[in-house]
Amino acid sequence: MPSLTPQEYAGTRLANTKLALAITPYFFNLIDPTDEYCPIRRQVVPRLEETITAPWEMSDPCGEDAHSPVPGLVHRYPDRVLFLVTDRCAAYCRYCTRSRMVSNATGYDFHPEFDRQIQYIREHPEVRDVLLSGGDPLLFSDEKLEFLLHRLRAIPHVEFLRIGTRIPIFLPQRITPELCAMLKQFHPLFISIHSNHPRELTTEVRDALGRLADAGIPLGNQSVLLRHVNDDLTVMKAHVQKLLMCRVKPYYIYQCDLISGSAHLRASVRKGLEIMEGLRGHTSGYAVPQYVIDAPGGGGKVPVSPEYVLSRNADRVVIRNFEGKIFEYPEGSVNSIDNSSVFQQVPRHGAQIESRVSRSPLSCDESRRPARGDFQG
Repeated sequence: MPSLTPQEYAGTRLANTKLALAITPYFFNLIDPTDEYCPIRRQVVPRLEETITAPWEMSDPCGEDAHSPVPGLVHRYPDRVLFLVTDRCAAYCRYCTRSRMVSNATGYDFHPEFDRQIQYIREHPEVRDVLLSGGDPLLFSDEKLEFLLHRLRAIPHVEFLRIGTRIPIFLPQRITPELCAMLKQFHPLFISIHSNHPRELTTEVRDALGRLADAGIPLGNQSVLLRHVNDDLTVMKAHVQKLLMCRVKPYYIYQCDLISGSAHLRASVRKGLEIMEGLRGHTSGYAVPQYVIDAPGGGGKVPVSPEYVLSRNADRVVIRNFEGKIFEYPEGSVNSIDNSSVFQQVPRHGAQIESRVSRSPLSCDESRRPARGDFQG
């Protein structure tokens, strides 16, 4: 049993004024009781620093309320909507971007209106993708979740469904064979989980994720870059590699949103870029997520990455690889290339780096062209 530090004790006493304190017994048992900076502990145990709001922080950093045409529905992007189903979670992350509403500690008093939410989707044929989130949809009973998914699947222009959940991490026992069999009815259905540190990926979690994967559900992971949790290349590389072993594709690394009281958990963008630099080319491509910032105030996700394109013009693009070597890729027309091999020397810090241009343009293998009627999705 961990003993609370003075900052944690003060944070727990004030938690119900901002975001409730709740931790599942399973996840609680992953905490190292001797380490104040345990990465599990940092995510779920309140601290006094949560009461400090920086001038640039806000209660709704993603501008969801401003893009909500009906209660519980966010239509920020052209062809997809966020369908909020509940304000409850199995445990509460201290950096939660929806801490204004989840747990109702601030009196937001969230009440989804499923009929109005579904009617809005019916009336907007441009919506092809519905993401269920909250709160956590997998807190619903199998029957309640099945009823909701049936109603959404009955809308002809809804092509696929997604569920955002941290239940497989917080409460892997919830991922039962019965739940997986029920979800299997609604393909194409995707699930995005939320794991931040390799210590979270236990054998219980691995088995739960395996049950979902065996049901044919594609799994992706969304991490948040957090100070003293995963803002370290060695930790992040171990995490993304372990995710693949759990049959989960690392999907996003989010820069921590500017949620009120989260400054003590926010790592720098510079650190995020360093981590991405250390992943790309140094581990499997499948293990490399996309690093994004949710533009403050509702601008949507903006991808952020190290600079690999050094310069470009009408004739060429100068690029560098993960080793820092520099190469040149031609952009001229085919007619401007002669039949001899062309070598271009590109200096970098006094070194001569050789880049080779192919003798002939790329050709298309006609035998590989798909026949008419083949699936092109």
